[in-house]
Amino acid sequence: MHLIKSCLIAFSMYSRIPMPRTEWQEEDMRYVMCFFPLIGLAIGLVLCGWVWLAGRLQIGAALFSGVATALPVLITGGIHLDGFCDTLDALSSRQPQERKLEILKDSNSGAFAVIGCGLYFLLTFCFWMEWYPQGRYTWMLALGFVLSRTLSGLSVVRFPCAKNSGLLAMFSHAAAKKRTAWVLFGYLILCGGAMLLFGTFVGAAVLLLALGVFGYYHHVSCKEFGGTTGDVAGWFLQLCELALLAGMVLLQKWI
Repeated sequence: MHLIKSCLIAFSMYSRIPMPRTEWQEEDMRYVMCFFPLIGLAIGLVLCGWVWLAGRLQIGAALFSGVATALPVLITGGIHLDGFCDTLDALSSRQPQERKLEILKDSNSGAFAVIGCGLYFLLTFCFWMEWYPQGRYTWMLALGFVLSRTLSGLSVVRFPCAKNSGLLAMFSHAAAKKRTAWVLFGYLILCGGAMLLFGTFVGAAVLLLALGVFGYYHHVSCKEFGGTTGDVAGWFLQLCELALLAGMVLLQKWI
């Protein structure tokens, strides 16, 4: 029963997919991060469905790219994009660590958040415009949503928390960290193995790219904030997904 509630909490918190209401009790939050990658799987499946439908209906590149750009935000409700924007404001402020953490908590959006969000959508749309739908690469890109959430979940249970308050700290403190980490490593192995099966060279390149962004995330979170927060984890997730899309498009053109 606790596992079912952990799953419901994960989908209720990190997606807009309708779920039954459940009380958030600490014992029910121990394995929330174990189900976090499944939200990425849902996004990937919806995206594959959109690629198939767009091909059947011969939808133009602009409409296809616009919907593909919007789908992850519509499914998640923009929770990770909100963290992305807050983190951009904090990093761009060039203030001391304590002040950056205060900026993360500020609900107001600064100029850097607006500019960064606009550029994010523009780049995502442009890369989708350059995307050429191919079965195995589409599935590989869909797996990227699972991969980004697997790595983000690992950061929750393995990275130091920048503060003792907030949702990420709450999930981190309540989590069964060792078991959750092993489950997430299992996701990582399965996801990586599937990508390599779809294409050895491209799969390896995509995995290395994701791990590189993850390493950059660890560096930035520790150096700039003294650890990770929910906002910084959202910043990483968005950055990772944009990097994977860009990498896949460029690799498609190169091969």
